[in-house]
Amino acid sequence: MKWEKILVRYGELSTKGKNRKAFITHLRNNIKFSFVDLPNVKITAERDRMFLSSKEDAEIDELIKRLPKIFGIQSFSPVASCTQELEDIKETAIKIIDSLDYEDKTFKVTVKRTDKRFPLDTYELQREVANHVLRQFTTLKVQMKKPEIELRIEVLSDAVYMMAQVIPGAGGMPLGSNGRSLLMLSGGIDSPVAGYMLLKRGVRLDAIHFHSPPFTSERSKEKVMDLANQLSHFGATVRLHVIPFTAIQQSIQAQIPDNVSMTTTRRMMLKIADLVREEIGALGIVTGESLGQVASQTLESLTAINAVSTTPIFRPLISFDKLEIIDIARSIGTYETSILPYEDCCTIFTPSCPKTKPKLEKVEYYESFKDFDELIKEAVENREVFSFPSKKKNEFENLL
Repeated sequence: MKWEKILVRYGELSTKGKNRKAFITHLRNNIKFSFVDLPNVKITAERDRMFLSSKEDAEIDELIKRLPKIFGIQSFSPVASCTQELEDIKETAIKIIDSLDYEDKTFKVTVKRTDKRFPLDTYELQREVANHVLRQFTTLKVQMKKPEIELRIEVLSDAVYMMAQVIPGAGGMPLGSNGRSLLMLSGGIDSPVAGYMLLKRGVRLDAIHFHSPPFTSERSKEKVMDLANQLSHFGATVRLHVIPFTAIQQSIQAQIPDNVSMTTTRRMMLKIADLVREEIGALGIVTGESLGQVASQTLESLTAINAVSTTPIFRPLISFDKLEIIDIARSIGTYETSILPYEDCCTIFTPSCPKTKPKLEKVEYYESFKDFDELIKEAVENREVFSFPSKKKNEFENLL
C-alpha cells in the first residue's frame, strides 16, 4: 500500500492552553532528531495534529516503524490519497482494507466533506464506499459504534485523503518539555525502566554509574553503556557519567560497620550524584527504587539516604512490584541487557545482614570518623563521560 503521509495526534498536548505551541515545537524537534537519517521527511505542524510526509516509500515505512517510540504522540495513522473521482475513491478504499487484517472484523465508513463542491453529500459518499467495500470483503460486518475498522475519508479541494489504521503512540510529553534530571543507572532491571518513565514525562536525562575496578569488570561497564544507548533510542541524547568508586567503597568497608555499609554506600552515591547534577544543570535525581524491594529501599533506609541531599529525588517505580517492572523492561527492550550476569558495585560488597531500619544518627556517627569529601571530589573530577547514541566514526579517519 502506498501511503501519502502520516497523521500524528497529540493526545495529552491537546489539553495545553497558551503554552501548547511550545510543547508542539518540542515534539517537532524531537521528530527531526529521531529521523535525521531520513532526509526527505517533511513535517507540518497544526494546532491539533501534525503531518509527516515523504516522497520515498521506504521512508514512510521507516516512520511507521519508529514513531511508536516518540513521546508526546498519542496515536498516528498512515494516510492514502486519491483524486475526487468516485471510482478512484472506491479503488483506494479497497487497497486500504486489503492491507489490513480484515477477516471477521466490524467496519464502518466516516466522511468529512470539507470541499462542499464535491457532488455527493456526506451520506451518499458513505453509502457508495461502504457498499463497494462490503461487496469485496464479505466477512466484514457493519457496526456503527466502536468498530474494529473505521475507514475515514476527508474530501479536500486538492484531493481525497483516507485512513483506517490508528496505531498507538508512546503517549506522555515531548522530550525536553520538562527539564533535565540525572538517572542513577546501576545496570539492573529497575533503573532503565525508571529512566524510561521520566523520559515519557518529557524529562531529558543524563545518567550516572558507579564503577569499582577491579571488583567490577569492563563488561559490567559496557553493559551499562548498552543500557544508556537503548534509552537514547527514545528520541534524545543520553550522556553517561561513569564514576570511579573503588577508593570510596574500600574506605566504607574499612570504616563503617557491615550492617549499615550499604546505607553509607548509597549516601555517598547520592552525594556524588548531587555534585554532578549541579554541574550539568539538572533539576532532579532519578532512581529505580521500589519500596521494600531490598534492605536499602525501606522507608527508614530511604530517609537515611535522602538526608545528604535537598535535591528532588524522583522514584517512579516506588509502588511497583518486580513483575510489573519486568513487564515494562521487556516491552522497552532493556530486560535482556539488564539480566546479563555482570556484577555492579552494589552487589560485590553486599553485607550478609544489612539493616532494614538504620538510624540516621548512628549512620552519621560512623561516617564522622572518615573524611569522605576529598574522595568524593576526586571521583567527580576523574569521571568518564560518554554520549549516546554514539557518533559513527569515519572509516577513513585513521588514514588522515
